[in-house]
Amino acid sequence: MSARRAQISPWAPFEDRRRARDEKKHAVLRMAARLFLDVGYHRATLNDVATRLNITKPALYNYFRSKEDILEECYRLGQQMVDEAIAAIDAEGGDGLTRLRKLIRAYAQLMTIDFGMCLVRLDDRELSEEAYRRVRAEKRQDDLAFRRYIEAGAADGSIVACDAKLAAFAIAGSLNWIGHWYRADGAYSADQIADHFANLLTTGLEAKSARARSPSGKNAQKTSTEPGNRSRKISP
Repeated sequence: MSARRAQISPWAPFEDRRRARDEKKHAVLRMAARLFLDVGYHRATLNDVATRLNITKPALYNYFRSKEDILEECYRLGQQMVDEAIAAIDAEGGDGLTRLRKLIRAYAQLMTIDFGMCLVRLDDRELSEEAYRRVRAEKRQDDLAFRRYIEAGAADGSIVACDAKLAAFAIAGSLNWIGHWYRADGAYSADQIADHFANLLTTGLEAKSARARSPSGKNAQKTSTEPGNRSRKISP
């Protein structure tokens, strides 16, 4: 028995150690993202990140080589959430209007969390040339997803004929601004904002035939937009 005990490793199993490392790395990212948003990328320092996490600055280099690496990872995580949302919407199917509203909801909710806010509030020109080109290409793909759903809706009759490019710009511009003004302690919850924007930004695009089929009537939105009642969601 004593010999068996002597053979037990003082280190945790590899999977447990990797999981702990991943959790610590994500904690660094969350704290850095919040700091970048609070004081700006240039004013935030790795010393500030380490201090807020109660660790030393050298400990940060176990996870990232530089502040720019952290910035790039913040962009990557935010974009990953967008990509996953689009993939899920495509898998679920539906007419163009339905998919457009789903994307608006998902994107609006993303704009209420730190990594989503990083996509629109931090300057991607701070990235290396290679990372900058990749981020810009990914943002173009996001824009094309909006256009694709609008064009699909125009083709299937759920959306009126319109300039898909301009409509997508108008929708994305409205959604991106959520990342600038949203506050977690504000009058509206993230779900309320997402549902309201999904309705608001598609009212002018919805074809009459699609409106007639919609289960939500005009009265569905009357009381749900009242501020201060965060538990009530805006009807789709």
